[in-house]
Amino acid sequence: MKKARIFSIINLVIPQARKAVVLFSGGIDSTTALFWARSRYAAVSALSFDYGQRHKVELALARRLTRRLLLTHRTLRVDLRPVGGSALTDAAIPVPMFRSSGDPANGLPVTYVPFRNGIFLALAAAWAESKGLDDIICGFNTIDSPAYPDTSPSFVRAIQRTVDVGTGAASRGRRIRIVAPFVRKKKSEIIRLGLSLGADYSFSVSCYGGREVPCRRCSACLLRKRAWEEAGVEDPLLIRLRKEGKI
Repeated sequence: MKKARIFSIINLVIPQARKAVVLFSGGIDSTTALFWARSRYAAVSALSFDYGQRHKVELALARRLTRRLLLTHRTLRVDLRPVGGSALTDAAIPVPMFRSSGDPANGLPVTYVPFRNGIFLALAAAWAESKGLDDIICGFNTIDSPAYPDTSPSFVRAIQRTVDVGTGAASRGRRIRIVAPFVRKKKSEIIRLGLSLGADYSFSVSCYGGREVPCRRCSACLLRKRAWEEAGVEDPLLIRLRKEGKI
């Protein structure tokens, strides 16, 4: 058995004929991952998840962007609301609001959805196997949000080992790789990379409040604001919303 390792190098060499599916939430990281994959793979599709999250506006905007890019995009439904334990799936748990990006407390945030990315990657591996796809691209990163356990390099390595031993593709000598190119990058670095690839962030949303117009007080909005300030560029989402008279 080959030792599992995380495929996280930005200039990872991609054989010409490989096909990839991108885990596409519609946020900044997955939008960058989508454009990163388009610049490297022979064929790219996008896979989103309707898991009972309160911020479903991201799914509608994800569809708008993939249509503009003429990419195949599918949304799988897996209802995590009965699992509970997260402010993103349980309306009885309020989304915490803060005054600045320095306010969020240490420890596991209430916006963590139990094992969400593990569930997503398991479904993506099944999807990739049934569709004959080679790589699963995810925009995970931990530098700015280290409290989330299911975005870390060790987590990705563990899931890669599971895919290596638990899929029919592996038994036939075909490896489905999990590629996490930004896992050790700051969000502002991810933004700069995306801009160099021509990424369109005007349809990417981050707000945990479930609205297209950001609340500007949840941890996701504050992290996004800080990242664009560090990148030295105005957030294209805000530019679009102003043009449309929404803010």
